[in-house]
Amino acid sequence: MDAGLKTAYRNAKAAYENAKDEGNHREEARWANVIGDILKNRGDYCDALKWLRIDYEISLKYLPEKHLLPTCQSLGEVYFRLEDFKNALIFQKKHLELARDANDIVEQQRASTQLGRTYHELFTRSDHDHNSIRNAKKYFKCAMDLAVKLKENPPNSKSSFLKEYIDAHNNIGMLEIDLDNLHDARKILTTGLEICDEEEVAEFDDGRSRLHHNLGNVYMELRLWDEARKNIKRDIVICNRIGHCQGEAKGYINLGEMHYRTQRYDDARAYYDKALGLAKSLEDEDALVKQIEQNIETVREAVKVIADITKEEQSLKKLKRDIAAARGTSHERKFLLQQNAVVERLVEKARTISAWEKHCEFAKEKKKIASELCDRQRLADSYLDVAESYQKLRKFNKAIKWYKKSWQMYKNIGNLEGQALVKINIGNVLDSTSNWRDALDAFQESYSIAVEADLPDVQLSALENMHYSNMIRFDDEDETRRLKLLIDKLKKSKEKEAAAKNMSEDCCSETDTEADDYLSNSGYDNICFPKTISRSKAPTTGEELEDDAPLMSLYQSIKSSSKNKTGYKESLLNCTKQAEHSSSSLKNQPIDHQTIVSRKRPHVILSDDDDDDEVKCSSRKDHDCLVDDLPTYNAIKSKASPCKIQVISEHGSKSEINVEESSTSFKCSSPYTTTKTGRHSRSLSNDVFAEANFRTGSKCDTDFSGKQNDISQPRLHHPQNDSQKCIACRIGNDIVHVEASLCTTGDQLNIDSLKAVVACLYYLQFPSEKRSEGLLPIIEHMKCAGRNMESLETVEHLKEVLGNDMVEASVDGWIHKRLIKMYVDCCKELSEVPNIKVLKKLYNLEVSDDEIVVSDCDLQDLSITPLINALHSQKSFAMLDLSHNLLGNGTIEKLQKVFTASGQSYGGLTLDLHCNRFGPTTLFQICECSLLFARLEVLNISGNRLTDACGSYLSTILKNCTALCSLNIENCCVTSRTIQKVADALDSRSALAHLSIGYNSPVSGNVTVNLLSKLSTLKRFSELNMSGLKLGKPVVDTLCKLAGSLTLSGLMLGGTGIGTEGAKKLVDSLLKGNEELVKLDLSYCGLTCNFVLNTSVNFFCSILELNLEGNPIMHEGSDTLFSLLVNPQCCLKVLVLRKCQLGLTGILHIIEALAENSCIEELNIADNSVPKEYSALQYDLSVKSCSQNQEQKLDTMQVDDNQEILCSLNAANYKLEVADSEDIPLEAAASGIDDSCASSCQKNSSPECHLTEQFAIAIGKAKNLQLLDLSNNGFSAQAAETFYGSWATLRPLSSQKHITEQIVHFSTRENKCCRVKPCCKKA
Repeated sequence: MDAGLKTAYRNAKAAYENAKDEGNHREEARWANVIGDILKNRGDYCDALKWLRIDYEISLKYLPEKHLLPTCQSLGEVYFRLEDFKNALIFQKKHLELARDANDIVEQQRASTQLGRTYHELFTRSDHDHNSIRNAKKYFKCAMDLAVKLKENPPNSKSSFLKEYIDAHNNIGMLEIDLDNLHDARKILTTGLEICDEEEVAEFDDGRSRLHHNLGNVYMELRLWDEARKNIKRDIVICNRIGHCQGEAKGYINLGEMHYRTQRYDDARAYYDKALGLAKSLEDEDALVKQIEQNIETVREAVKVIADITKEEQSLKKLKRDIAAARGTSHERKFLLQQNAVVERLVEKARTISAWEKHCEFAKEKKKIASELCDRQRLADSYLDVAESYQKLRKFNKAIKWYKKSWQMYKNIGNLEGQALVKINIGNVLDSTSNWRDALDAFQESYSIAVEADLPDVQLSALENMHYSNMIRFDDEDETRRLKLLIDKLKKSKEKEAAAKNMSEDCCSETDTEADDYLSNSGYDNICFPKTISRSKAPTTGEELEDDAPLMSLYQSIKSSSKNKTGYKESLLNCTKQAEHSSSSLKNQPIDHQTIVSRKRPHVILSDDDDDDEVKCSSRKDHDCLVDDLPTYNAIKSKASPCKIQVISEHGSKSEINVEESSTSFKCSSPYTTTKTGRHSRSLSNDVFAEANFRTGSKCDTDFSGKQNDISQPRLHHPQNDSQKCIACRIGNDIVHVEASLCTTGDQLNIDSLKAVVACLYYLQFPSEKRSEGLLPIIEHMKCAGRNMESLETVEHLKEVLGNDMVEASVDGWIHKRLIKMYVDCCKELSEVPNIKVLKKLYNLEVSDDEIVVSDCDLQDLSITPLINALHSQKSFAMLDLSHNLLGNGTIEKLQKVFTASGQSYGGLTLDLHCNRFGPTTLFQICECSLLFARLEVLNISGNRLTDACGSYLSTILKNCTALCSLNIENCCVTSRTIQKVADALDSRSALAHLSIGYNSPVSGNVTVNLLSKLSTLKRFSELNMSGLKLGKPVVDTLCKLAGSLTLSGLMLGGTGIGTEGAKKLVDSLLKGNEELVKLDLSYCGLTCNFVLNTSVNFFCSILELNLEGNPIMHEGSDTLFSLLVNPQCCLKVLVLRKCQLGLTGILHIIEALAENSCIEELNIADNSVPKEYSALQYDLSVKSCSQNQEQKLDTMQVDDNQEILCSLNAANYKLEVADSEDIPLEAAASGIDDSCASSCQKNSSPECHLTEQFAIAIGKAKNLQLLDLSNNGFSAQAAETFYGSWATLRPLSSQKHITEQIVHFSTRENKCCRVKPCCKKA
């Protein structure tokens, strides 16, 4: 950081600290933003993010919403530079929404530009992302429209907004390049420069630089070298003049690339050296330096290839002389085959360095040789080579002519594979000439031929091209989705055959041919391919050419061998798609790779590995992509190979994004390389990243620091990412892939969740017409490997059972879910992807359509917009649960409009907003909606930072909402002031029945007493939650009076510290009531065993739920609890004794009591083991056994270190009744322990084994229990499984378990553990 920046940083930091000390939130936020901006500009994005988050949090909590505008803009930009596109989109959309709310056109234009750039980047890195390309177009167009509006009617006289207008042209031009619309891109970018001239924009303006940069790339692709050179040099001059060193370096990279493509390697090397010097002078540009060094290495390799070509040309001349001398002799054919082998190598080498003029020359020589050999197969291949040359040279009419010749020849000899491949290449040429409909027809024809010939690789290539056409050219969503499903299905089938293919590839063909012999002399021997295409033998001068191997296979092997065996580096070869294909994708194809698919498609799937089968699938095996381009692009473009000369970042750093993210955007290298035209960037495999655009130095509206370029792996969100566990489900002929995390709790598989997710994903695959009906499937049965899914408990277990198979699901009916249909439609309107968690919640078959429960769905103010729009249409509902999301005040503003628009002024409403990011103005929105006054019955806003600013709003709600019967403001950062306002708002007419004010601080005793006094006047009040408040004696006394005067059904006092005396006094008051107490929470209140010892039997006979967690009841209290529980009049249903220091014997005693108790359904006795309990037990017993001189017969237990430990259980000391060995089998059978376990314990009398046995027996007798928590008590996994065996014996059809590490939960299907968060449990 230079001195100026250091000074600015220090000053800003000091100003921030001063504002923070003064409590001036506006200045505090402003200076945090300034610091973040300084750090962002120097490339410290992580530190910048920290300060911008501080700005955001302060603005969100304390300042009007308009102050979030610059914060969201900055956060979106930083997340983009960090390539965290998910968060970038969140803040960029928030930025746009805030700008629209404020009617700020300037910020709308800026936000639209940023959004377009982000979606554009996502598009260049994915293969099937239809939404991204749609959104990129939408937002760039919107940015252009707004820029025109601002230019014509500027909001102020300080700016003409000309810069935004020019940059909008640049961004749209960049997008057109990525869509392979080079002529449209040239037109738009040229228009941008004309505007600069008309408006007299400065000669050295950075906007001009970006336009020249991209125009240079366009002309390079069009092979208009003079125009390309002119624009690239102009870009360099401007960057040099304005001091943009990074842009200048990228300009030299592009210039080097251009000379590389024209085989002027000395000039290319000189320009790369200049770029390298500039890049090394920059900080944090290691990725750029590395890329340039790779390009230089590629040039070195290309020089070697040129030398090889020169040598081969000399060999060819010699062979021609030999042939001339051998005309008419028996050696003529031999020399022709040798000549063919040399020409094959020349064609391949020319392809690897994109020397298309040379390639054309050698291909025509190859054609002549094939004609002399009278080999129609070779002749068809040579036509393909010639056609490819013309296609790369952009002489499309000639390319079509030669492709048609090749197709006709393949048709004549009956080679279906050749016909299919030619059709794909014809489609690519037609696509390049904007003849999109004919191109699609050609792809479809290719697919039909490939299906007829059973050629999976060619089918996949054709499908990829069809998918590209429908997605990019025709924007046909339904057809795109259908083709994507076919592609996935075909890939799955190919994966299953991969093992067999690999084995076959290791085998050699049955016979060696004359050509192979000649090849071996040149170092190409032993090249074998398992499959060659049968062809008709070409007629010759009367003799059978049995020694002439099919050209296709020969051609292929030559190509692959040239790639694998020649001396030049794979990196260079990689550059050519063709090369990559040659060895890998064409392994099974006799026809040349080049033939294969010269698609410009962005999605080609070429992978970097030569032996990767995916390569074949690549949608554009075509070299087209790669080839022409520079070595660098090859890699990228060609996706096929990790080619090197990537122009800028390994990923194409040339960064294409010229998007203007702000009014002062700079040229920058996109964090990822966008591919040459973006198109090449699409790769189906996560390993291969889009080709770096050919444009080596990319220019973005914003200046990125080299840190971004460090990232070398594409990080597209792909459901098929190896890091994620997916479950494949088949419904009829359709396949649905489910992310395992959507239907698991921990590692436990939730079958009901899986069924819901599968149903929703299946619905999303329907065509638009079918989705419009709003009917979703009901899935009752799911099986895998013929087994019922109910029996599979973990994802790993499921994977083991499945192997390579899929889960089979069946549709057992249909249910109408109108809200899901409306939600999906709204997502489509907003070009958003439906949130699968929201869909799963809305699908819930156990709730009515009037209950909208979307808790824990990762919703934010922007992502919830489609759901709110759907609620606008639904209008009426009785419950809305938005808990456990990331929602803020903006959501409530939208909801208020929903309630107002519904016009519904009666009918109860439950509003659950707990655990979000709502602030005090959330309550203001409720106060402003008069229709809620008569409807709102339950309001839960706990876990939100309301602060005391919400006091007056709460008071208004309590006074005006006459139907309000439940209010929860737990953990809302309120103090005595707010609680007093709540008390003042209550009067005898209030309908309030439930109030929760716990975990707020500080709340004084006087205020609490005042509140309790007011509550005593309410007629309906029945439940109070004050957990977490520290209650003194005056409060406890008042609470006792309240308990005596009201018939309370629930009293939650966890963590209040009332002590044993206070609790005893309170219990006595509660027992005086007329009605039974439903729930009492005395957890962490400092109670001792004396509380239990002195508890009246009547207490357990008048309460349903008791929580004594965290109180040291100790082993002494377990006997009393045992007596209370076995009392026939005990009506407890839920008992929580977690962390009560009962010890294992105390736990056992409690469980044993349940054999006599018919009421208790839930028991939590986790965390009750006493430290060193086992070791103490073993020590005492071993000492006793020695002193008794074998008075007792000791069993031996063998341990890992082969020592024998003598131990026995002293039942008297530990109150554990150990059965006689003769009785054990009977007891075991009665309790559900199997014989093997019983016999095991007979042989081993260790304390642990006996405890396990006794616990298992006790659990087996607790027949009414539905939920048991034994976690963190030191039980081994084997012991836990033994316990579960006893548990499941009495519940064979409904038993459930959750056993991981120290978690031991037993439950039933109706009362499953961990299904609900503690704060979400219903009272």
